[in-house]
Amino acid sequence: MKLIFVASPYAGDIEKNIDFAKKACRHVLNEGNAFFCPHLLYPQILDEDNLEERKLGINMGKKFLNKCDELWLFGNHISSGMFEEIEFARSKGIPIKRIMELDIKENELTPLRLGM
Repeated sequence: MKLIFVASPYAGDIEKNIDFAKKACRHVLNEGNAFFCPHLLYPQILDEDNLEERKLGINMGKKFLNKCDELWLFGNHISSGMFEEIEFARSKGIPIKRIMELDIKENELTPLRLGM
C-alpha cells in the first residue's frame, strides 16, 4: 500500500471542492492506497483567508508530501496551491499522477480493500 498525497482545488466553491476532495480520497482508497489530504484537515484549524496561516498550511503539507510515495493531482484545474505542491514534488523526485474528474471511480470500498 502506497501513501498518496491528494491534491485538488480548494478555493472558490469550497463546499463543492471539499466534496470533490472526499471523492478523490475515496478513489485513492479504491486503488488500494492510503491517503493524506491536507485541504480536508488544515482549513478546519487554520484561516485560509489569512495569508500567513495559508502559507503555514502549505508548508506543513509539504512536510507530509515529502513522506508520501506519490502526489496525485485530481480535477481539471491546477490551483496555485497545487502548483506549489507539484514544484515541490518535482524537486524531491516524488512521482506525480494526474486524474481527471471523469476518471474518478466512486465505487464503495470492497471488504478486501478494508482489510488491508
